[in-house]
Amino acid sequence: MAVSHLQDYYANVIDSVGDGVVVIAGEGGITLINPAAEELVGVSRRQAMGLHYTVLFRGEELLLEMIEKTARTGMTISDHENIVLKKTGHPIPVGATTSPLLMASGERIGTILLLRDLTNIRDLEDAVRHADRLSSLGALAAGLAHEIKNPLGGIKGAAQLLAMELPEGSEQRDYLRVVLKEVQRVNRIVEELLELAAPRKLELAPVNLHKILGDIIVLQKRAVDDRNITFQQQFDPSIPPILADEALLTQLFLNLIKNGVEAVGDTGQVRVSSRVLADYSLTQKGERRSRMVAIEVSDDGPGIGKEQLEHLFTPFYTTKSKGTGLGLAICQKIVAEHRGMIKVESEPGRGTTFTVMLPLIQ
Repeated sequence: MAVSHLQDYYANVIDSVGDGVVVIAGEGGITLINPAAEELVGVSRRQAMGLHYTVLFRGEELLLEMIEKTARTGMTISDHENIVLKKTGHPIPVGATTSPLLMASGERIGTILLLRDLTNIRDLEDAVRHADRLSSLGALAAGLAHEIKNPLGGIKGAAQLLAMELPEGSEQRDYLRVVLKEVQRVNRIVEELLELAAPRKLELAPVNLHKILGDIIVLQKRAVDDRNITFQQQFDPSIPPILADEALLTQLFLNLIKNGVEAVGDTGQVRVSSRVLADYSLTQKGERRSRMVAIEVSDDGPGIGKEQLEHLFTPFYTTKSKGTGLGLAICQKIVAEHRGMIKVESEPGRGTTFTVMLPLIQ
């Protein structure tokens, strides 16, 4: 009875491990696969048990080589760069380690394969690369913005003085109105450039995310009450106030929700949700590990093509006729200043989802 309990205990431990565990017998058959591995490989335990590893991992040449080499030599082998599992229908980058399964006597009786989903790590790496690129562009933008702002003020002042000298209704006065309108537009771009580039000290205080999101949704509902747009919100009530800059987070989520509203046009749905992420955590030097909270802003609009997605956070890149192309770059800067990350998922015809991940620091 004690042996049975012990076996159940160890089985529960392996099933609870977040990484995938696959045990392969000496002759190559699968003798154990935990739920995390089932999800990564795309097969159920019932389907996998007894299957030869070459069948289970058919087409995954690097993984097969690692298992074969460990089974033959007893070496432990790791690869965290080159393996991508494709069985589930969408590629999953994984870190893999193969180790010999040993008896207490030292006899080798099989191979243990550990699989770790690296999707989140790749997302974080991409976010860091985006932030580095944004930092370089920001320094250049700040210099340009200051150089443009002074002559722009001169042009505006001269145009206003000239307009006062011309009679009401003259054609020249109409031309000056166009000049002033375009000066205003350039000035708005310059202001956004400075906002993107200028360093600013965060005014941190406990912030209720759901209050910010709720207030923005109420305002947007009023702004589109003449259109057939519905808003859906699904908030996790367990999320406590987080330490953040309320004004910047309001700007961030207002921009994303307005983007969703613009994407759906006259008819559609914008969905805003929040949840705690179990598979993301942040560790800062000198601080305890912090979980992260995700806020998703989704729309059922026309979606965004793959080529456009790659440039979406690049300053001055825009798909809008009247956009400056700086809104999402500023959003990314705000998220980076809060030590979070932002990502977007979209397909033409299937809508768009922006996900903002922020540390759950109180």
